[in-house]
Amino acid sequence: MPVQQARVGTALASRYLVQLCKHFAHKIPVEYDGRRGRADFPWGVCHMTAGDDTLDLRCEAPDAQGLDRVKAVVDDHLRRFAWRETPVLSWEEPAG
Repeated sequence: MPVQQARVGTALASRYLVQLCKHFAHKIPVEYDGRRGRADFPWGVCHMTAGDDTLDLRCEAPDAQGLDRVKAVVDDHLRRFAWRETPVLSWEEPAG
């Protein structure tokens, strides 16, 4: 199963995690609290973890096309919600 992750430096990680999850919950199953979130898209899953100054995103899907769709949706929405910070997401495969 393809997996990629990204880390975004921000002091508002928990705020963005909750905002993303609340937004996604209008259309897909979502679980979240202030520190962790999970969004179950039709094409894959995104796990989110908010630290004190980082938001960690881990996306996985059954195939590369699904992974690209999940990443694109998460990337697009985070950029819109965090427009003041203009976040840059550099997706990469996990080490190991």
